[in-house]
Amino acid sequence: MRWRDVHGILLLDKPQGLSSNQALQKARFLYRAAKGGHTGSLDPLATGLLPLCFGEATKIAGLLIGSSKAYETECLLGVSTDSADANGKVIEMRPVPELDVDAIESALQPFRGRIQQVPPMYSALKRDGERLYELARRGEKIEIEARDVDVHRFDLIERQGERPRLHVECGSGTYVRSLVSDLGESLGCGAHVTALRRLWVDPFRTPEMVTLEDLEAAATQGVEALDQLLMPLEAGLRGYPEVVLNDAEATRLRQGQSIPVSIEAGTCLAKSADGRLLALAETGSNGLLRTLRGFNLD
Repeated sequence: MRWRDVHGILLLDKPQGLSSNQALQKARFLYRAAKGGHTGSLDPLATGLLPLCFGEATKIAGLLIGSSKAYETECLLGVSTDSADANGKVIEMRPVPELDVDAIESALQPFRGRIQQVPPMYSALKRDGERLYELARRGEKIEIEARDVDVHRFDLIERQGERPRLHVECGSGTYVRSLVSDLGESLGCGAHVTALRRLWVDPFRTPEMVTLEDLEAAATQGVEALDQLLMPLEAGLRGYPEVVLNDAEATRLRQGQSIPVSIEAGTCLAKSADGRLLALAETGSNGLLRTLRGFNLD
């Protein structure tokens, strides 16, 4: 099979049961994309928004990984698992106390804002070059340090028996599984995630997601139909101010030179006179524009 240059962002609705990398490789195969990457792992149990970056868009994947995200999750009270989700082994079962909405709200409150969180042992974080889940599968137990994370919202949507549904909005590096597990401990009964769906990732707050089935159907119509499902790289850089350069300035910027500009210091998008995106750039206090990430979208 011949690979091709494809540039853009696909807002994939990841199905349950696939890892993020498996979902990426399926989409990349359909696109025959020479280069691709995803923007932060979703657990195999999870569904929902997984932005995939192809070609030059892979240069901004790191920015999207660090973006705020929103989830809806269902959890089961009274049962704790070693992975803090339904894919794990049950390690403890406890009776669920009488809990009204006020009691659950009171338990949720300490988990909002800037909090300390211990990531789950079954996670893709690395220790001495190995993924934590690899150590966990070998039965190794290590001390995992707590770290600061930002939880913007942690709200009860509804409760159906011992299965509350929760809405979470959080910053990069926050584990919903750990939030649910810690909430269960706070309630005195334990809990684990039974369903998880990612709703949005900044700047894609109202995403029109594409399923793998959508991609497979489009692939039968040819690469043009597939490419119509892609968003331009620039869609992942919404909100940055723009600076337009003339031909001479654009050439100098592409050659790695700094360009004097009259805009406020900070990160911006550098564009050519005909509107092409040249670079994610930065203006210093000295008024000089320099490239942070250059794009070859000709």
